[in-house]
Amino acid sequence: MSDSTPIQQRLMDISSLVSKLIRKNFGRGPDSCHAFAKHHFLVFYLRGFLSPMEVILFEHGKLDHLKFSRNIVMKSVLENLKGVLEHEFELNVQSFYHDWKFEKNTGMITVVFEKDMSTSEEKIGLFPEYSLLIDEFERISAQVQKKPKRTEAYQITPKLYLVKRMGILTPIEKALIAKGYQQILLDTLSDLENSYFRLDSRFVNLFKQPIADIFVDWDLKEEHSITCLMLR
Repeated sequence: MSDSTPIQQRLMDISSLVSKLIRKNFGRGPDSCHAFAKHHFLVFYLRGFLSPMEVILFEHGKLDHLKFSRNIVMKSVLENLKGVLEHEFELNVQSFYHDWKFEKNTGMITVVFEKDMSTSEEKIGLFPEYSLLIDEFERISAQVQKKPKRTEAYQITPKLYLVKRMGILTPIEKALIAKGYQQILLDTLSDLENSYFRLDSRFVNLFKQPIADIFVDWDLKEEHSITCLMLR
């Protein structure tokens, strides 16, 4: 793809590539994979993606095994994807985030580039729910961990919002990571935050419409978290 290729065509081509990488590594690709790009984020929203082995694990309630095996294979997928994205967009990939809702058979992969991929002069904070969305995330963060040192919110599309939190770890969480309990901490954070998102969040009132999916992942080394909200 060249720089002259329209962005929508580039996103369709990249979505197709991601589907092929997943199929190559898992033996089965997603039913659909859509890519959305804005600011320095590239977000993939996937539907219908469980390999035959994963279906068996899910049906037998082996979610811990399912998450563990998914993470191992996704590491290989993202390593291959990194070089392709950096070549196609001529930007360095800063980090990847991914999360999966196995009960809904949906998933999210978010790519964070080091620089903004567009030349648009549009700035952060130009959507009506910006301040309220940040307030709500900081309220939930304070209950689960602590109030982040910094929170940013982005509207990627009219239906997709992204929230980035920085400076999120408490001293006891840092101590657990130092002792090798990173995965246990990640699983616990995921369970806690997802329960608050389902039961105690005000997102429906904030957006005036139902939430289809909420995906959240952490970079514990950098103390960052990315959350994607997909409206129905």
